[in-house]
Amino acid sequence: MNRLALLTGVAACLFAAPVSAQDIAVPTYPETFRGDVAEERFGERIEDPYRWLEDDVRTNPQVAQWVEAQNAVTQEFLSSLPARDWYRQKLAGLLDYERYGLPVKKGGRYFYSYNPGLLNQAQLFVREGLTGEPRLLIDPNTWAQDGATALADWAPSKSGRFVAYAIQDGGSDWRTIRVLDTETGQTVGDEIRWAKFTGISWDGDNGFFYSRFPEPEEGQDFQARNYNQTVYYHRLGTPQSADEVVFATPDHPERGHGMAVSDDGRWGFVISSLGTDAKYEVHVVDLMARETQGWRARPLVSGFENEWNPIATLGTTAYFVTNKDAPRYRLVATDLSAPTPAWRTVVSETEQPIAGASLIGDKLIVQYLRDAASRAQVFDLQGQPVREIAMDGLGSASGFIGEPGDPETFYAFSSFNRPPTIYRLDVNSNQTDTFAAPKLTFDPEQYLVEQVFYNSKDGTRVPMFVVRSKASAASGRPAPTLLYGYGGFDISLTPGFAATRMAWLEAGGTYVVANIRGGGEYGKAWHDGGRLANKQNVFDDFIAAGEYLKANGYTPSDGLAIQGGSNGGLLVGAVVNQRPDLIDAANPSVGVMDMLRFDQFTAGRYWVDDYGYPDREADFRVLRAYSPLHNIRDDVDYPPVLVTTADTDDRVVPGHSFKYTAALQAADPGGYPQLIRVETRAGHGAGKPTDKIIEEYADVLAFLGHFTGLEVPSAGQASVQASARSN
Repeated sequence: MNRLALLTGVAACLFAAPVSAQDIAVPTYPETFRGDVAEERFGERIEDPYRWLEDDVRTNPQVAQWVEAQNAVTQEFLSSLPARDWYRQKLAGLLDYERYGLPVKKGGRYFYSYNPGLLNQAQLFVREGLTGEPRLLIDPNTWAQDGATALADWAPSKSGRFVAYAIQDGGSDWRTIRVLDTETGQTVGDEIRWAKFTGISWDGDNGFFYSRFPEPEEGQDFQARNYNQTVYYHRLGTPQSADEVVFATPDHPERGHGMAVSDDGRWGFVISSLGTDAKYEVHVVDLMARETQGWRARPLVSGFENEWNPIATLGTTAYFVTNKDAPRYRLVATDLSAPTPAWRTVVSETEQPIAGASLIGDKLIVQYLRDAASRAQVFDLQGQPVREIAMDGLGSASGFIGEPGDPETFYAFSSFNRPPTIYRLDVNSNQTDTFAAPKLTFDPEQYLVEQVFYNSKDGTRVPMFVVRSKASAASGRPAPTLLYGYGGFDISLTPGFAATRMAWLEAGGTYVVANIRGGGEYGKAWHDGGRLANKQNVFDDFIAAGEYLKANGYTPSDGLAIQGGSNGGLLVGAVVNQRPDLIDAANPSVGVMDMLRFDQFTAGRYWVDDYGYPDREADFRVLRAYSPLHNIRDDVDYPPVLVTTADTDDRVVPGHSFKYTAALQAADPGGYPQLIRVETRAGHGAGKPTDKIIEEYADVLAFLGHFTGLEVPSAGQASVQASARSN
């Protein structure tokens, strides 16, 4: 290890020259059959030779054989990378710390998730009172030998007597809901199937509301498009066949519906949507009147024009956060007993977008985004500011869960160099106590979290977070950089901890998050600026981030890796096509790569709000211009690409990644490897077991580091030769 590392206690950057195409042997790719499928689209012939790869890998033997052959080639290449074992060991060490979820208080009991370190899945615990002895309620690690069956959502009943919990198998979006008796720790026999994209809202201790889709045709579980989502009520002790339909729109099968119940159990709010846009209709159900009125749902908001999120009720007063007449959101209230709703502003819109709100005790807590970092403000019920909740630097706050009448709430705060710490806050006394703080295997004070701003192609000012060791910053030397982005669906990228990021930092690299347009960092205008016909702005913003990092000495001229997942995988694929000269290594993960057929599978039909409709000419022209699959060119010097996906991904079906990889390999792209890694018994990301996370990111980081010059000791052994090169 070099002198700088010995002085700081942090593994210093052991840089080597990035690997050139002449220095490597490109793998021999498996032969991929090219079909003759082609379609006429608005006067253009669109060839789709790899459409057969859209078939489910579990049911089509040819697709399964292709995946097996590709994985074999990829693993052979990855096994040759000297940093792979180092990252595996480093990730295991970084993940070996206590991780607590936010407590949920019901009936004097406190429920929370907990992972002591390297368990594949977090467990669910309960305490009788805040200082009670923790008692294990649910251990999903016993559910499957491979650890790939996870505890997803869970919700205690009003008194805490029961817990309804959702089971996720193999990473799928489908959920099975069961119920556990908190006192005995035994399940009570109830089972709900085909639940998806749903919360669980209790009706006291009697039963709960949930949303589900019709059972798909045999063999179409992971492919068929999702229509006719319906809200049901399940009464404890009855079979699912007896569940009552609460809200459905069979004449509008494209609409999705969810149900939220007020803390006092009086009101049920049905939130309906058309796609991914936060444009909702809201119906209210008087749950106290159901004996005489049934599930009568009265319209509260009509028109699918704005976002409306219920946060609490006090008697007949309902509080919502909305962007109606407020692109950065405001907090409003209405009287539910009035014949027609009359909305009044409680907390007005500001320059900083509202990211969430809650009613705790007799106070309102409003969370804001200030240049993509969190702040939180306490107000009284008239909307007058009371005080600000102190935050420890640039980071993300989440939680503030609680109920009217109870001043106790919990929240988590984290940053790129700090795993979440859970705090307990009493809004009456303003006393804040630490509920759970992780013990770490690294020193967070050795790392610097900065925010810089740069100009995009059209002059738009864009923020990004730059994370690196203080020693690296002090040295003034550029370091291999991993640039991450998303840019879509109104999703804000705020500072947060991940062991996978920290492993790159511990190796001596720089980690960067660009808050590009398409997200929600600055409200509706920021989202609108990066979707539909404006989608190219997303790619321009990300490209400009890479150019800024290289031009301003953060990143070597040949040391930029890029990464993104889902919509971020689309981002990476498009940017690799548009600026292969700028990018030195890329990892598009579970990406949307075929922009002309994304709406044909599972949840893809929802995404037209951000992407547009492929069967409408104006939208088609935009989609065709940037679709990663359709803009691969022959004989271009593309950078090394490692595509990652999973066989049970029923959000962005793996056929996107399969087709993209086949096309990239066929283009003979400049002599660098174009590989795909397909995980088994995993989905879009949620529920992935710890051991699979370690293996996947050891592969990904070793690959990206190999081609950007980030060299680390292999298998924990110091490399004298590498150390000498870094001085």
